[in-house]
Amino acid sequence: MLKTVCVYCGSNFGSRPVYVQAARALAVALAERKIDLVYGGAGVGLMGALADAMLSAGGRVIGVMPQHMVDREIAHKGLTELHIVQSMHERKAMMADLADGFVALPGGLGTLEELFEVWTWGMLGLHQKPCGLLNTHGYYARLIEFLDASVKEGFVREQYRSILTVADDPRTLLDALVSYAPPRVVRWLNREGT
Repeated sequence: MLKTVCVYCGSNFGSRPVYVQAARALAVALAERKIDLVYGGAGVGLMGALADAMLSAGGRVIGVMPQHMVDREIAHKGLTELHIVQSMHERKAMMADLADGFVALPGGLGTLEELFEVWTWGMLGLHQKPCGLLNTHGYYARLIEFLDASVKEGFVREQYRSILTVADDPRTLLDALVSYAPPRVVRWLNREGT
């Protein structure tokens, strides 16, 4: 059951208004379904737009942010909950633990790193939570081509590629995440690395 979704996205707005529109549309879709938002806790860029739209729609927003970023005054001031941690590693682990699924909106290197980490954890059998990519305005089209080529070239198994659901529309993506059935994977490691 999908009660919370962790959303990774840019701390910038991007160059097109459609990215902010997608963040807001995802927030409204989450709030309508009574799914809580877990995110990085910032009040800037797509992160801030996402949180603001979620709160305006009556949804619950849980932020997780390292102290050094709170000290730089980029934490959102009006969240339902804000967890302050000591490191980026703690931040990512807590966000993953709080979430029943994951979505990446357009973003930069941090967004990609976070998505690939939780996707890899799913591949390793550390969780069976759905991972989604919102391909707003074709932002991730070349990445999707690369991932599909990785399957074709034998570097990624099709069953692991299937862990990542891709959609252009927030509601379509959430529908797919709600009905997600994880592939059977061989569990290589536990979270402690053994």
